[in-house]
Amino acid sequence: MIIGLMLLASAILPALAQEDAAGQDAPPAVVVVPGREEHTQARLKDIASLTCTNGYRLLGYGLVVGLQSTGDSDKTLFTEQALKNVLEQMGLRLRNEQVKVENVAAVMVTGELSPFAPEGANFDVTVSSLGDASSLQGGMLLATPLRGPDGEVYAMAQGPVSVGGYGAGGRGAAEIKNHLAVGRAPQGGWVIKPIPARLVQHNALYLTLYQPDFTTATRIAQRINAELGAAHAQALDAATVQVEVVDDEPVALIARLEDLQISPETPARVVINERTGTVAMGEQVRILPVAIAHGGLTVRIRRELEVYQPPPLFSGGETVVVPQPSVEVEEQEGTVLQVRPQATLQDLVRALNALGVKPRDLIAIIQALKECGALQAELVVM
Repeated sequence: MIIGLMLLASAILPALAQEDAAGQDAPPAVVVVPGREEHTQARLKDIASLTCTNGYRLLGYGLVVGLQSTGDSDKTLFTEQALKNVLEQMGLRLRNEQVKVENVAAVMVTGELSPFAPEGANFDVTVSSLGDASSLQGGMLLATPLRGPDGEVYAMAQGPVSVGGYGAGGRGAAEIKNHLAVGRAPQGGWVIKPIPARLVQHNALYLTLYQPDFTTATRIAQRINAELGAAHAQALDAATVQVEVVDDEPVALIARLEDLQISPETPARVVINERTGTVAMGEQVRILPVAIAHGGLTVRIRRELEVYQPPPLFSGGETVVVPQPSVEVEEQEGTVLQVRPQATLQDLVRALNALGVKPRDLIAIIQALKECGALQAELVVM
């Protein structure tokens, strides 16, 4: 479908024109959730975190054994080498031709370690096949050291692997549920070296915003100062807020601040995922006066086969099949719709729904609005 778009600066049309267009049977392409006029409130713990609370992403290489002929093939040389190394540590020395790995799979083990996890604490780890194993179902992860970003071993992992699915087949028929090459070992990791974490640095707590914004950081500092009754907090930049610790205990102070209600500032942004046809728009999006003409041109090309028979008896002719292409062009009637000045997100959605646009058409319309300067928002294409 080729979408025709005409964007012209225009005056305001009565709202009745939009209601008449919306009365058509075309299903809405976009649904907007009505919001409140005042700023949306959010807890401080949901929009920011302490600087010291970022955990470590751990990584390790290990082996999963006990598979039912679903492990790596003989072509996966690193699996054979790893299995030989494990057996040599147990006093067994084998030649390469004596090592069979069909019940063994090489895996990468990943997990996230909290900075407040003490020594001996357990956590879940994810096990992912590294070779050509078809399934990790029923396997057992051998003891695997997990290293942090600095190369130090902070934890170990071992335990049964759960894939959350199954696979069965034979003689050309098979049935597989979910992805069998990745599984989890619940509580399979345990801490052997806790992460050093300091709540208070230079007599202050430091809050890091998940979405950096100068306005939001300033509001957080003002709200904390209003709660504590003194100028204890200040916004250092768009992502960091410093809170001085004077007499309060750090843990009690953090618990007191976590439930503070903050009004985060949301940017005017439109996010488009062209692969899936998904469009997300923030409530701060504004549209300048503009006219939108939406129509469609459909071209159908068909190929029909016609059979020609030769004359009867002794003509000597042959039956032939001749393709006959046909082309049909259908143009849909376009609808011109005007948007009033400083239209909000709800106005834009109402107008696009009145046109009966589909998600793919909506993407093209939004991109055209941005090109002509009518879309007052950041356009992000994923």
